[in-house]
Amino acid sequence: MSNVVEIARAARLASVSMQAVTNEQKNEALLKIKQVLGERREEIFKANEQDKQIAEELVKAGKLSGSLFKRLDVCQGDKFDTILSGVSDITQLPDPTKKVTMATKLDDGLELYRLTVPVGVLLTIFEARPEVVVNISCLALKSGNAVILKGGKEATHTNAALARVIQDALASLPATNGIPREAVQIVETREDISALLDLDRYVDMVVPRGSNSLVKYIQNNTRIPVLGHADGLCSVYIDKEADIEKAAKIVVDSKTNYTAACNAAETLLVHESLLQTGGFATVGTALLKAGVTVKCDAESLSVLSKTEAANEFKSQIQEASSEDYDTEFLDMIIAVKVVPDVEGAILHINEHGSKHTDAIVTENKETADYFMTRVDAAGCYWNASTRFADGFRYGFGAEVGVSTNKTHARGPVGLEGLVIYKYKLIGNGNGAGDYGSGKKQYKHEAIQPTDYKL
Repeated sequence: MSNVVEIARAARLASVSMQAVTNEQKNEALLKIKQVLGERREEIFKANEQDKQIAEELVKAGKLSGSLFKRLDVCQGDKFDTILSGVSDITQLPDPTKKVTMATKLDDGLELYRLTVPVGVLLTIFEARPEVVVNISCLALKSGNAVILKGGKEATHTNAALARVIQDALASLPATNGIPREAVQIVETREDISALLDLDRYVDMVVPRGSNSLVKYIQNNTRIPVLGHADGLCSVYIDKEADIEKAAKIVVDSKTNYTAACNAAETLLVHESLLQTGGFATVGTALLKAGVTVKCDAESLSVLSKTEAANEFKSQIQEASSEDYDTEFLDMIIAVKVVPDVEGAILHINEHGSKHTDAIVTENKETADYFMTRVDAAGCYWNASTRFADGFRYGFGAEVGVSTNKTHARGPVGLEGLVIYKYKLIGNGNGAGDYGSGKKQYKHEAIQPTDYKL
């Protein structure tokens, strides 16, 4: 049996053990993980510095993007403390498993229940962002799942250190806890991933977090269900009835708050009337002053080039190509397009967007409702930055990823995306042949929670 198959089989056995673990035992494990991560902070920082030194050379050589390099650092500022507080936040979340979502009395002595249960074994593949090791491991454990992790080679040392610390924390739990060390495992090579993607016998769901090419590769090379998104092509539409002060703040935040994130805005759609009223000039100037390169279509270019800011920020005003409206820049760049009305904005987003998150800025509720109803995206916002599309900001504690699929989980995915359901039928010697024409009839009555037999 190969090493990869052994890892997958161990994860499957761990996931079976996890089915019976209580919420108290899960929280005990999470708090132990937080404690040991804190105690071994220096070990993790040392590994992260190794990765950053190697990555710096790759950036200089043009072999690694600046956006991936930014995501690599776990030492900067209060980032590590934020990671630790995220673990505590997950302990405060309700256990998503063992919840009854339907209870039906089919007949006297024959009761049907639908309960939430863990998915089983998760395979999470991600690029850079080593904190994903902690986030995903803790969300997996809280939801009763085992997880196999594969990070990008640019964070090899950090990922290995974090996974090692988490496994050591699990191994130090009392024997009564029930969560095995094998509930969290890590693999390191691309060959391991290719092998794991074939193991649908053991792996229940793949959660990729990374570039378009990574997600597409996974989607095209496995029979295992994939929860994720390939692109983050988010747009902000400024309506003719927008408050321009709000619009400038929202657009600048959506673009610049963290450009490397999948929820950063890449396209700005502008109602044509704002070219005459000065509304676009105000927003465009705000973007230029924030350091954003603004790629304009012909109409918006004509207006922005004539603003007072044009001379000072001339190099940041550029002509857009058709490809720019299908590009996830992940940088201080935004593409601008003028549209005739809200319908034009919707058509553009549904044609070029990635079904991630799109926003409208307007003071007209009917227009906002029209936009949010017709835009086909996991998140549709009114007068708010696209950067709010995040599991932590939604109150999920942390997120597994963002799904643009139309499956059981969509948008930022937290604990609820890591459970499915099973049916439990409790009878007393009943047979299906007892029911039918001229025989017993089903009652199909709702069972009140106080009468549950589980």
